Amino acid sequence: MNHKVQNQTINFIWGIADDVLRNVVKRGKYRDIILPFTVIRRLDVLLESTKDKVLETYEFLEKQEIEDKTTLYQVTKYPFYNHSKFTLSTLLNDPDNIESNLENYLDGFSDNVQEIISKFKLRNQLETMAEGNITYSLIEKFVSKDINLSPNISLNTKGEKLPALTNLGMGYVFEELIRKFNEENNEEAGEHFTPREIISLMTNIVFLPIKDKLKNNQQLSIYDPCCGSGGMLTESEKFAHELNDTLNFSLYGQESEGETYAICTADMLIKDKNPEHIYHGSTLSRDGFPTKKFEFMLSNPPYGKSWKNDYDYIVGDKKEIHDPRFYVGVPRSSDGQLLFLMNMVSKMVDSTELGSKIASVHNGSSLFTGDAGSGESEIRKYIIENDLLEAIIGLPKNMFYNTGINTYIWVLTNRKDKKRKGKVQLIDSTEIYSKMRKSLGSKSYELKKEHIKQITDLYLDFEPTQQSKIFDNEDFGYYKITVERPLRLKVQFTLTAIESLRFDSALTELMKLIYERYQDKVYIGLKDEKKAIEKYFEENEIKVKPAELKKLLDIKLWENQRYLQDIANKLFEVFKEEIFMDYNLFIKDFDKELKKLDIKLSANEKKKILNAISSKDENAKKVIKKVIKKVHKSSVEKEPELYGLFVEGRNFVEYESDSELRDYENIPLKEDIEEYFKSEVLPHVDDAWINKDKTLKGYEISFTKQFYKFTPLRDVEKIEKDIKKAFESSAQLLKELGL
Repeated sequence: MNHKVQNQTINFIWGIADDVLRNVVKRGKYRDIILPFTVIRRLDVLLESTKDKVLETYEFLEKQEIEDKTTLYQVTKYPFYNHSKFTLSTLLNDPDNIESNLENYLDGFSDNVQEIISKFKLRNQLETMAEGNITYSLIEKFVSKDINLSPNISLNTKGEKLPALTNLGMGYVFEELIRKFNEENNEEAGEHFTPREIISLMTNIVFLPIKDKLKNNQQLSIYDPCCGSGGMLTESEKFAHELNDTLNFSLYGQESEGETYAICTADMLIKDKNPEHIYHGSTLSRDGFPTKKFEFMLSNPPYGKSWKNDYDYIVGDKKEIHDPRFYVGVPRSSDGQLLFLMNMVSKMVDSTELGSKIASVHNGSSLFTGDAGSGESEIRKYIIENDLLEAIIGLPKNMFYNTGINTYIWVLTNRKDKKRKGKVQLIDSTEIYSKMRKSLGSKSYELKKEHIKQITDLYLDFEPTQQSKIFDNEDFGYYKITVERPLRLKVQFTLTAIESLRFDSALTELMKLIYERYQDKVYIGLKDEKKAIEKYFEENEIKVKPAELKKLLDIKLWENQRYLQDIANKLFEVFKEEIFMDYNLFIKDFDKELKKLDIKLSANEKKKILNAISSKDENAKKVIKKVIKKVHKSSVEKEPELYGLFVEGRNFVEYESDSELRDYENIPLKEDIEEYFKSEVLPHVDDAWINKDKTLKGYEISFTKQFYKFTPLRDVEKIEKDIKKAFESSAQLLKELGL
């Protein structure tokens, strides 16, 4: 590959932008014209040799009224064609009509190129070019003899030979142009452009461990679910060919952003790759390759980005996941990065010796966000418990164009080496980098070849060092237990408690406002006051739902509450203001008195009265939920009290739990739950128990914690000396100033 010639070509095209577009197009918009015209010129020179034959064949097909034009592919020997009578060069023969002829020329391309032109929105630029009177000069530059975008040797204006530009060389030129434009617009570069050194590191990690397993002439596939401009795909193929140039790769990708998709598709065309393997649309809601499996998958998915637009396609109306790729669980809608990872996991090859390997860049939240039972934790749980996670590599900060945050490469495979089975390697490469002379957006650090080799060697060596730590899969898991404590209630009838029954607990504040204004009229009816009440709420900026307003105006609600007050007053005559510290004994007396008074209450009515007269008190007796007289031994734990089943006489008793006292503990998987509970919980709250039904298993990767380096605090005497020195210096300065 002649990099000198390619760089000259790049500089020439780059110069076209400044020479022709300046003062007509904003600098940040140069790419909107230069990139599509670079693609078109390449296609144009590839089609030159078969132009006459294509026109002849096209004319025949038209005369025969044959709509299928696929025969033209056979004529051009490329997966594209142009049936217009023009080439870019011949457009210059008619300067007065160059704009209309250019449109005719563009219309002559095959459908796949039409899609690229459409996604580039090139036709939107033609009017700008015409208004600026630059169409002729732009095309003249691109067809200049001083630049060769042809696969054949050509002569420049001086008669000197210009080397041929192979598909690989043209791909390099195109990617460098993309990179330069992305750097010019670095505030957006990270959206679809991953720094090449990061891709290089990822390809090293993916391919080097299995290089001896790759067979000559083997047919393999590489996939990127958010392929951007296609860098991951082409760079990984390029690296694999350096290991074995006989390998045959099919490149597959999906991209949701139109222009970036066009760039990637154009790159595939330029490199003689199948552009139909690049799919336009959201990977999450419109999987472009639902039945395909891939050997190699590399990606830099968007992180911290909402996937709400895809939510309805993945999660149905009943909150049930109906996309099989994501049955494990879905993360919160504000960040969909782990969905891209699970999409790749779903496409792993499981029927070959080679299997699949994944390298995917994520931010720190992918490692730890989400409690046990959450979508994020369930995804980590699936990956780790299925022994798919091989390594996590922590990258330096400031490696990407649009963010300076910490990023991590997840390395997954379903064909772990024997030494890696059941293990996960964490590699801290946060201090392995060089500072750039000039920052590009947020990117101020870079990885050089020696850095990539150093990180790769840490991975390949699989040895514990200061920068490489090896863990069992279980080290990242934990049990989240729910710690319950008993509800303790005291009971007392008071006039205040009875008065509170005038209002339904769910509408207390609103009912108080209404009663203050209308007093006992609420028991007659408030329908005539509806407009006045609505106006009152509006003027006082009180938000009331329609259903709440309907209840407030319902005479039955007020009458039911007054009925409860009347019963409470009758019971007050019996119990007076006596305080009961044992709710269990009180409830028996309560039921007896209701029976004596011949009062029958529904369960809900009874609950409302009891709630009004009860309050929590740590000195009260525990509230019994139920007494179990017969329990089969096989269904009882060895220490049942740890799980809320307490022995009282010959029976077992379960207590009501107090939700306000409920707590949670995370217990490492390698620790015994019961032993932990007895040593860490019961000494502090001796009436607690474990709610076994709510025990969950979660996974998180505390990367920073594993590599934390303690920095000792400065010695107090040294601090005092520094303070004293600072005071003396300040005093001397004030003295010199005469203050």
